[in-house]
Amino acid sequence: MPSNHAVIAAHYAASAAGDLAGMLAPLGEDTRWTEAAGFPCAGTYIGPEAVKENVFLALQRIFDGYTLTVDEVIDAGEVQIGIGTYSGTHRTTGKSFRARVVHIWRLTDGTVTSFEQITDTLMVDRSMH
Repeated sequence: MPSNHAVIAAHYAASAAGDLAGMLAPLGEDTRWTEAAGFPCAGTYIGPEAVKENVFLALQRIFDGYTLTVDEVIDAGEVQIGIGTYSGTHRTTGKSFRARVVHIWRLTDGTVTSFEQITDTLMVDRSMH
């Protein structure tokens, strides 16, 4: 079985490649995925289908060129921490943004049990108005 660090590294590699199935692969049916309050997709979603619809596909509808650039993944065993930068252009306003982000991943036996996003929602919000 791959390490938790390898599981999250594979998620980020899939994200960079635009591979939605690869991004969802480490999520279980009970995974709790929380997007930060103030973010366009704010809320907690349970399971890969909910994350796909309410986060990944929703962001594609809201932004052109929505991208996560990962600077570092910190390996803390059952907890993995991704640090990076979001960027994109709001489809309606045409305004671009860059926002720092931290992802906190919790895994059991290689499956994500929870995900929490912490990001500078002000930078994203400014692009929407």
